[in-house]
Parts: sequence; C-alpha cells; structure tokens
Amino acid sequence: MSGVTAPADNDTLLILGGRSEIGLEVATRLAAGRTVVLGARRSTDLGTQIEAVKAAGARSVAVAEFDADDLASHAEVLASVVRAHGPLSTIVLAFGILGEQSRAETDAAHAVSIVHTDYVAQVSMLTHAAALFRAQRHGQLVVFSSVAGVRVRKANYVYGSAKAGLDGFASGLSDALVGSGVSLLLVRPGFVIGSMTEGMTPAPFSSTPDQVADAVVRALVRGRARVWVPGVLAPIYFLLKMAPAWLWRKMPR
Repeated sequence: MSGVTAPADNDTLLILGGRSEIGLEVATRLAAGRTVVLGARRSTDLGTQIEAVKAAGARSVAVAEFDADDLASHAEVLASVVRAHGPLSTIVLAFGILGEQSRAETDAAHAVSIVHTDYVAQVSMLTHAAALFRAQRHGQLVVFSSVAGVRVRKANYVYGSAKAGLDGFASGLSDALVGSGVSLLLVRPGFVIGSMTEGMTPAPFSSTPDQVADAVVRALVRGRARVWVPGVLAPIYFLLKMAPAWLWRKMPR
C-alpha cells in the first residue's frame, strides 16, 4: 500500500520517533510522492532509515532533531518542520519506551521516566500537533496506545498505566476534533515482536511492525478512529475487562 490519498505538492509526513520500527514501516507505506521528515535524537545518524524511505518512493526525505522528553522543544520542532517543508498533512507519534517493570517497582525515578515518555511527552506533542492542525483545518494524527493500557496487569503496570492514560487522552482528543477537519487514529496493538521486546517470549496474538503498519494504513484509508492489531484483540479484551479481579491478578504478561 503506497499511500492514503493522492499526495499534494505540500503533502508532508512527519514521523516522531524516526528510529521506531513501526514508525519506519508506516513511513515506507505512506512515502510515495510525499516529503517525509524523520524526527529523532541524533538525527544525523538516520542514514539507514532515510535510504529505506527514499527507496519507498518519497519525493524527499529530511530529518529533524527531536527529543521527546524535552517538552519545551515540542512546539519549535513542529514550527521548524513547517518552516522548512510547508504545512504538514500527517503526524505519526511513534516514540516510546518499554522500561523495566522490575526496576520500576522500586526505582521511582525509572517509573517516572517511563510515564514521562509514554504519557506526558505524548500529551504535550499531541496538544501542540492538534493546535497546529486545527489552525490548518486539516491533518491526520496517528497515536500508538497498547492493549496493555486497556486493563492494566500487575506484570507491567507502570508501562500499562502510561498507555492507559494515553489511550484516554487520545480518545477524548479524537472526539474533540470531530468537525475540525482533523482526524486522530488511535492504534491498539498487542505484543509486537521487535527490538523493543527482544528476548521476551511473544504473547498470544502477537504481531510484527510490518503487520501493525499495514493495519494503520488500512485504518487511515477507511477513515477509522481506532484500530486493534490484530483485530481479534477487540472482542477478547471486551471480555477480559469484565473478568473478576481475583482472576485478573493471575493473568500473565
């Protein structure tokens, strides 16, 4: 799938999290005929990612220095990309960390760092991006939640709580944007087999970054507000949310 719509001359895609496997897979699927900007720390070291997006047919590929945890820089990151490349059409928030649950249970600073990156930084960037798109009266936002936030499990409650907060914020923002010309796609993947989960035993109904990216593009094409990856997780978690607490506490990762 090469894109969502026929790209206009000023059709610029911004991937925040330019090293993210999922973000890069989304970028290659949406690249054809577009300007693609990859935002990441050490942005001068994105040669492999740049070549992959160029090979996917991007009109041009650029980089932007982006540190998700530096909240004060978020507005200027967006403004600088607009100054350099014109109005943005799509912004994908593909940054985040898994962290170490065992460490976070006793190391408060580590717990806070997970929540800061996976929730606070997302809220900050989403607020700035939504304001930018409201002013343009058009634009697509893509946000990655997780099934870990649908009902938080004891095995990963720090990461899960951050995703739960993000899921709620993005759901409310999506509703608030109705009628503005701006859309928000909230993605709820299950366990994704990739560098972030390397060494972990895959959970049932796992997916890969390319499968998540395919689902994202299909959802954008269809104008969906939410997508579960894989789709079977939606009914499964509908039932799991009703499981009694004593049973839920026995749930594995």
